[in-house]
Amino acid sequence: MKVSKRLFKIFGPILVAAILLLAVLLSPFSFGLNHVSKTTEETAAVSLSPNVLKGRLVKRQALSDNYVPFFGSSEWSRFDPMHPSVLAAKYHRNYRPFLLGARGTQSLTQYFAMQSVKKQLTNKKAVFVISPQWFVPKGTRTDAFGYYYSPLQTTDWLQTEKNTQMDRYAAKRLLQMPSGSSDKVLAGALARVAAGFKPTSAQRAYINYKARVLGSEDEFFSKFGIAGKNLKTVKHQETFLPTTYNYNALDKLGGKIGKEQTTSNDLEISNKFWRTQLRRNYKRLKNSQTHLDYTKSPEFADFQLVLNQFAKNNTNVMFIIPPINQRWANYTGLSMDMIKQFDTKIRYQLESQGFTNICDLSQNGDEDYFMTDTIHLGWRGWLAVDQKVDPFLSKKQTTPTYKINTQFYTKKWQQLDPNDINEFK
Repeated sequence: MKVSKRLFKIFGPILVAAILLLAVLLSPFSFGLNHVSKTTEETAAVSLSPNVLKGRLVKRQALSDNYVPFFGSSEWSRFDPMHPSVLAAKYHRNYRPFLLGARGTQSLTQYFAMQSVKKQLTNKKAVFVISPQWFVPKGTRTDAFGYYYSPLQTTDWLQTEKNTQMDRYAAKRLLQMPSGSSDKVLAGALARVAAGFKPTSAQRAYINYKARVLGSEDEFFSKFGIAGKNLKTVKHQETFLPTTYNYNALDKLGGKIGKEQTTSNDLEISNKFWRTQLRRNYKRLKNSQTHLDYTKSPEFADFQLVLNQFAKNNTNVMFIIPPINQRWANYTGLSMDMIKQFDTKIRYQLESQGFTNICDLSQNGDEDYFMTDTIHLGWRGWLAVDQKVDPFLSKKQTTPTYKINTQFYTKKWQQLDPNDINEFK
């Protein structure tokens, strides 16, 4: 047998498969790939998998059903019996949380994640957790943003940008991220948008081509590799709950579980977190946070992108402002006056633009078994969230009226001392 025939027998099937896969990715037809099973939706909703956050197909289908987007970060991974996903499943709510976010996801990541589901956000409801810890002087870390970056979301956004101040600011911020400027053609298009121009015709053609390929890849691969571990955890946590919802009984249960799971320390921090994260470094962390300031940060302008997008889609949003564990703050020297100032500033940004559904728990950090660790809600804290979120999602709400103020994109607002808000007005 000739060498060429032997080589074809070995590599021919691989070559044919590659050609067929390329044809599928470039084809305008879906070949039945654009369908997600109910089981996949249920698994993805609590998976916290990066490919779900970065993808499009799974999110679109789930949010078109009875799932509600819950935007946030690392707090979603703190599953206990009072976690929003557990309560919604156990008590057969008319909604299910679709958790969007994990450690390191902040406003800029969430803004671009919203770009592929704008239709599913329009005239709908959402929940958004605002973590004070995002608002550090340098804003979101480039490596964290890069981990969750999706060029698919960028192409979705570039196909619909309208040269607004929101678009120009988003383009500038994306160009500041190494991952956002890694594709030279897309970076060129972003530079034009940032400068107030439309992408060139050649750039537009590339954007459309890239969007088609990446969209097909998402349809082909997005349903695979979604971890099912968290769904098993949710189902297990349901078993600790009583059959019938009763706030007083659940609050008592939350206190009982919290007490049982914080026996290793006097900060009411879970034994697991204490053992794996704090015990070894505990002594050197005393008075280690006296310098922290969450009142001046680029994050305030990144957060404005999120608000602007919600307003554009007429999304009715419940915002949650979680507390800091007061016992931990006392030990590390974190200024609670500074936290109050942050709360004043972020609430002004929300309320002055018509975002008035706010579950503000920023002053509840001294309540027993409210937090599961230093900064994350748990047990009775989740139950307090549920008291606001459940009626908001379960019942009909007044249509919000938003009035976006583009001055919140400015460096003046980013660096404004909360004591000077009256001057900003």
